[in-house]
Amino acid sequence: MKLFCLSGHPNLPCLVLKFKSVTVMLDCSLDLTSTFNFLPLPLVHSGRLAKLPSWAPKDTDTNDAETLKALKRELKECAGRVFVDSPPEVSIPEDGLLDLSTVDVILVSSFQCILALPYITEYTGFNGMIYATEPTAQMGRQMMEELVQYTERVPRTNTASKWKEHDVFKTLPAQLREGLNPASLRLCYGLHDVNSALSKVQLVGYAQKLDVFGALQIMPLSSGYCIGSWNWVIRSHYEKSSYISSSSVLTTHPQPMDQGLL
Repeated sequence: MKLFCLSGHPNLPCLVLKFKSVTVMLDCSLDLTSTFNFLPLPLVHSGRLAKLPSWAPKDTDTNDAETLKALKRELKECAGRVFVDSPPEVSIPEDGLLDLSTVDVILVSSFQCILALPYITEYTGFNGMIYATEPTAQMGRQMMEELVQYTERVPRTNTASKWKEHDVFKTLPAQLREGLNPASLRLCYGLHDVNSALSKVQLVGYAQKLDVFGALQIMPLSSGYCIGSWNWVIRSHYEKSSYISSSSVLTTHPQPMDQGLL
């Protein structure tokens, strides 16, 4: 049994479990905190944003005038911080640890853990099964469509890329570099990607037993966290693993957490 963590954020899980020759992805969250490093997308022209001073490294080994010119065009300074003047980019799950096209099953625990699904289903060669509840799929669709609408309502023709080059990135201010991996940044997907990804989702119900190639049996149990949220029990003939996602034992509107079968 092997477990890979593809997310750098503790509250945005994306794990891959290799168990009994089956590769299972547990959640596919999308890290949106990277968007805080980009200038906002105003619906109307903002004179203040247009007049922000450019930023370029003062102490740098590069003598490339074109690089400095590009950085001044891509980076703006505001209130002592440096921001990227480009359409916002999000941090996708790590795709260098293993070939995501080999994933057999994706288990989605809640609507908060489905936002990276289009990057996996549409851009990696993934051809497996995806399981989620109907509330998770519907609320996840709503969040994805809002994300697409936000990024497409003010289209920009220029996309900044020079600042992400390794030799340039290491010269940027610490507040811009901290917790940011340029290799994982991607522009937001489109509405076609959202529809295509969600069309592949198979809806499951409480305690429904799912057979995976005769090697594993997967069963969802309520986690009590939000409407449609699940924990997952993964069984082979002689072993059992439980994936505990975001859970709550408080009595609220979701179905209570089922701890008995974990």
